Amino acid sequence: MEPTDSIDEAAVVEQMRAWIERAVIGLNLCPYAKAVWLNQQVRIRVSDARHIDHFLEHLDEELERLVTTDPKVLDTTLLVHPTLFPDFATFNDFLDLAEACLEDHDLVGVIQIASFHPQFQFAEEPEGDWSHYTNRAPYPTLHLLREASIAQAVADHPNPDAIWQRNVALMRELGRSGLAKLKIWPELEDEKK
Repeated sequence: MEPTDSIDEAAVVEQMRAWIERAVIGLNLCPYAKAVWLNQQVRIRVSDARHIDHFLEHLDEELERLVTTDPKVLDTTLLVHPTLFPDFATFNDFLDLAEACLEDHDLVGVIQIASFHPQFQFAEEPEGDWSHYTNRAPYPTLHLLREASIAQAVADHPNPDAIWQRNVALMRELGRSGLAKLKIWPELEDEKK
């Protein structure tokens, strides 16, 4: 799918902010997110790249910005592209190139990339399982995280391994009706099941 000619950056940022505030922080999917969000240390970059090579250039720029900026000013970046990766399989394949960027910049062990997609699916779970919503964002997103920040957050949490399990259980408990109330995922509001 060819990216659209124009992207409403403000609308994309607004939807991403709603996802962060209502799901990531509101449901406490990431107990580390609230502090950096409230301290305005999160950057949301909306890419308008028309092809993958250009998007990789934007990734290069954001990696450089993140490692050269004081963590007290910028702790994490969300690199978002609303149209370049319309299906999860294409996005998932692209992640190998994103990881290669970390190697190219000698940032393995310094920066970690987490991925989110509106159609995200865990390979070991059935297609309709609500657990997929732990990694579903309004748009395809690369979350660039500082390894040092992750290590500190994990050290401060009493049981970091339980976070994912709790999130999966919560998503399954909320199901369609609970998740639709967040007004983040249009497919849940549109379908009446």
